[in-house]
Amino acid sequence: MTLAAADDVILEVRDLVKHFPVGGGGLFGGPPAVVKAVDGVSFAIRRGETLGLVGESGCGKTTTGRCILLLERPTSGQVIFEGRDLTTLSPAEIRIVRRKIQVIFQDPYSSLNPRMTVGQMLDEPMAVHGIVPERKARRERVRELLAVVGLLPSMVGRYPHELSGGQRQRVGIARALATEPSLIICDEPVSALDVSIQAQIVNLLENLQEQFRLTYLFVAHDLSVVRHISDRVAVMYLGKMAELTDRAALYAEPLHPYTQALLSAVPIPDPDVEARRQRTVLGGEVPSALNPPPGCVFHPRCPIAIDACKGAVPDCREVRAGHRVACIRA
Repeated sequence: MTLAAADDVILEVRDLVKHFPVGGGGLFGGPPAVVKAVDGVSFAIRRGETLGLVGESGCGKTTTGRCILLLERPTSGQVIFEGRDLTTLSPAEIRIVRRKIQVIFQDPYSSLNPRMTVGQMLDEPMAVHGIVPERKARRERVRELLAVVGLLPSMVGRYPHELSGGQRQRVGIARALATEPSLIICDEPVSALDVSIQAQIVNLLENLQEQFRLTYLFVAHDLSVVRHISDRVAVMYLGKMAELTDRAALYAEPLHPYTQALLSAVPIPDPDVEARRQRTVLGGEVPSALNPPPGCVFHPRCPIAIDACKGAVPDCREVRAGHRVACIRA
């Protein structure tokens, strides 16, 4: 199924599955247990847009991003980038494509090599991919990249421990830009930063997107940040897609009970509105991905679940124009 206009889609993920075998089959040597980290996820991203991917910790959103980057090999499914299924490419072909898909990691403290200077970290990807062959030209390009992300040229000789958290993340963004990508996976890029710095980084990402016509998959758990930066939002729960629609529709009228619960937990600055609004409080705990419940994986915690939810696995179907939801009662 084509999820958006074919000439407009830069990335399409079809029925993506990633299962991790765990252990050796237990005491009696049975088949190994399997963690179903991602279990049949499909979505598309249009060129130049930002798709927010949200959900609780452990829902599979980071694994989804790693499968797109092929840092994890999918168990099954397709990852189609600019018309090519990345899961069928050879390592040499993947290296060529990887120049066009970059990542900004969550933790700016551990994602930078402590033994390399800022200049060396930005120079290396350009040299590896042959983007700027001449060393002198690369040095000039490094200074341009620093300026683009709001850092001074004097930082070119500094090491990561000499930078603040926000400065380190700006270096991470500059490193992602060094290969002139068209798609960037942003894996919770602001969650490790102070709130004031978060706003600066989000604004920087928006400015860079407009300047270079970048496409983002923005992985996050902070719904306020996602609302600010995303054009469309996909909600995951226990390895499956729960809801996918544009930002305005999701925040104004969420259809999946899990999305409703997530949004009801987001505080509202107005104390009068906050006091009057109804909250959706979920009972129980998130089931284990080792042994997900049958049928709809959300039904043990769902306030509107019926008996049919225990046996039927709902498709993430389109119930309104551009609004997909995996709920038989939606």
